Amino acid sequence: MPETRPRRVSSQRFLPAVKFIAVALCATAFLLPGAQAAKKEKTAATKTSTARKAAGPVPVEVKRSAKAPRKADRSEKVVRGGRNVVASIRQKNGKTVVAVQRRSVVRVETPARQSFGQLAGLHGTDDVLDLKSSVALVIDQDTHEVLFSKNDHAVLPIASLTKLMTGLLISEAHLPNDELITITQDDVDTEKGSRSRLTVGTTLSRGELLHLALMSSENRAAHALGRTYPGGLATFVSIMNAKAKMLGMKDTRYVEPTGLSSRNQSSAQDLALLVNAAYSDATVRSLSTSPEYQVEVGNRVLQFNTTNRLVKSPDWEIGVQKTGYISEAGQCLVMQAKVAGRKLIMVFLDSAGKFSRIADAERVRRWVEATHASTGSPAAARSNAAYQVAG
Repeated sequence: MPETRPRRVSSQRFLPAVKFIAVALCATAFLLPGAQAAKKEKTAATKTSTARKAAGPVPVEVKRSAKAPRKADRSEKVVRGGRNVVASIRQKNGKTVVAVQRRSVVRVETPARQSFGQLAGLHGTDDVLDLKSSVALVIDQDTHEVLFSKNDHAVLPIASLTKLMTGLLISEAHLPNDELITITQDDVDTEKGSRSRLTVGTTLSRGELLHLALMSSENRAAHALGRTYPGGLATFVSIMNAKAKMLGMKDTRYVEPTGLSSRNQSSAQDLALLVNAAYSDATVRSLSTSPEYQVEVGNRVLQFNTTNRLVKSPDWEIGVQKTGYISEAGQCLVMQAKVAGRKLIMVFLDSAGKFSRIADAERVRRWVEATHASTGSPAAARSNAAYQVAG
């Protein structure tokens, strides 16, 4: 008979059982200490509770105070709803309770930065019209007669009045107005951090940018015009200074085409010469006195408006104008306007207050109509009595 061989049992059959035993031992090793600790805590808590019951209730004195903060229970959550609003959410008697608290905010206002005119003490100069502008000049454009002057030789920052020179040079260069210019990162203001509706990548024609620069005082538009001038920005700035000298503007200096830099400086005497030259340019006259203008940017139509509300006033006949403001310059305004039959050039620099330059111009207009009108002007006769009341 054939010999019977014993069967070999493979060790692979016991491998699952070995793994199970190993996992069980590891779990026991990790869980056993925690279970023993929990058992000890439960036993200690039971002993403490028994001792308290045997000792009887302990009297507790509760003091309520309106200023004492409420202690939040363990289920309470605190949610912030903004910088000054905090809400707490907790469970009470099976209901969700939400308490909203507004925190009072104390705002500390930093003192306004003084203009160069204020630092120089120019606002201490008195004048018969009690103007808020520390510098003012009113000249008859035809006869060159000075009707009113106040610190007219002071050299101060001129802010966006700079754009009047920028616009004049672009117009005189006779560059293609339909040439497309794209706003780039180079046109973004790093001097004052001012905002602009002309985002980087916006493409408009040179004529559109010139319109926005003169009417709406658009900084990126003015900078793009100087940047794309033949020869570049540095060439354009040098031409600005050369033009100033040619016009006899001895106290004027330009370092960039927007006016954001306080190093763009001039005097009222010099600016009167610039206004006279700008008035001789039909394009500058038309665009600077435009009340509003629309441009297409992508799929949007942007509406821009003049920065000088006198342009829309029926009481004014303005030939050319420009406004300006930075903290170092204060509120500024230059205009050529016909008042009481006379063509006048008006310059107001470093005016204190948002609307004060407009009020100064109105006061000068009434004063000229009452005292310096051309002979036989019906406007003078009508306004004389009115000025005596309003002045």
